[in-house]
Amino acid sequence: MALAIFDLDNTLLGGDSDYLWGEFLVEQNHVDAEYHQHNNDVFYQQYLAGTMDIFEFLEFQLKPLADNSIETLNQWRQQYLAEKIAPIMLPAARKLIAKHQQQGDTLLIITATNSFITAPIAEQLSIPHLIATEAELIDGQYTGKVAGTPSYQQGKVTRLNQWLTEQKLDLSGSYFYSDSHNDLPLLKLVEHPIAVDADDKLKAVATQQGWDIISLR
Repeated sequence: MALAIFDLDNTLLGGDSDYLWGEFLVEQNHVDAEYHQHNNDVFYQQYLAGTMDIFEFLEFQLKPLADNSIETLNQWRQQYLAEKIAPIMLPAARKLIAKHQQQGDTLLIITATNSFITAPIAEQLSIPHLIATEAELIDGQYTGKVAGTPSYQQGKVTRLNQWLTEQKLDLSGSYFYSDSHNDLPLLKLVEHPIAVDADDKLKAVATQQGWDIISLR
């Protein structure tokens, strides 16, 4: 039994749930289309380049949560999951998850995307543990602010270490599957780092280090 950690976007999913949430909001006219589309694209390119300021991005990304009621957001999310997420669920990812379940491993998703978006996706993937960026919620209303440390780049390591302490677990025999060079801090910590449909920067490091490189597409 070991810890099997999975990145979500472009790893277990054939797309980016955070970016697709922005696309969904634009398509449904829930936000100012021109402003939101432009910023969604800019931040996504910064993410791919590894230059994104996570707090600047979250100020943009969490604003629609603060501007709408939980009831409205839940309705939107249900439609978003059906229209945007269901089509990018990867059969090979489900097989990989099942393999680790059969081995008796502890399964965890760790993602920079906020938990409002990702909690139901983790549930659909039958992964019981989730570390995601947390949007601050006060008296049943999102504030648009971040609660705690965003699980992005080195923040994933910080959040994982907190979780390991709480769960009384360690990284003995651990796996981490990711597509992104943004996850190198955590990939370097686990016993079995695995590059999944990796970006060019991660693929170069994985090749140099002799890490496994796989595709779930």
